[in-house]
Amino acid sequence: MNSEISVVLVETEPNRAALIVESLEAAGNFDVRVLSGVNDLAEKIRDLMPDVVLIDISNPSRDTLEEMALASGPKERTVAMFVDRSDEGMTRAAIEAGVSAYVVDGMQPERLKPILDAAVTRFTMFSRMRTELETTKRALEERKVIDRAKGLIMKARGVGEDEAYALLRKTAMDQGKRVADVAQALVTAAGLLG
Repeated sequence: MNSEISVVLVETEPNRAALIVESLEAAGNFDVRVLSGVNDLAEKIRDLMPDVVLIDISNPSRDTLEEMALASGPKERTVAMFVDRSDEGMTRAAIEAGVSAYVVDGMQPERLKPILDAAVTRFTMFSRMRTELETTKRALEERKVIDRAKGLIMKARGVGEDEAYALLRKTAMDQGKRVADVAQALVTAAGLLG
């Protein structure tokens, strides 16, 4: 973490917040903003657009924990939660909500930097995996549409699979479109006519 990291700290106790801010500033290049309340948390976080959200909750209920995790935007940024106590259900709920680090035994200032480093790394890894999965799913869906379009062309024109694909490809090039887009248009049109 070389460049400045913007951090939103959700902490209701002012003295504890000051200690955490001090620890973060001593540990690295962090721009820390403190939110002392949980009302409109999602909106406030969205407005601040931080890189990382740190949430310190003493004794969370499962509902509060899930609500705070989701409000923090765990798919858009690293979220680390620090709790004083937990059980298997709450841990699972936080992780399933997308929390990058779920630390039991509270936020201890001297442990913040390594936990943050690990949370950011984990978030980055999962974001990359999520993007790769979405790309793969989209490619698979496009492949299915192209195969359907080839089948329609083969049936309508009485040609083989290679010729059907060549026709799709030529049409896409002539129209300045992607093969998948031309295939989708053909499948949609065939659905309207059939």
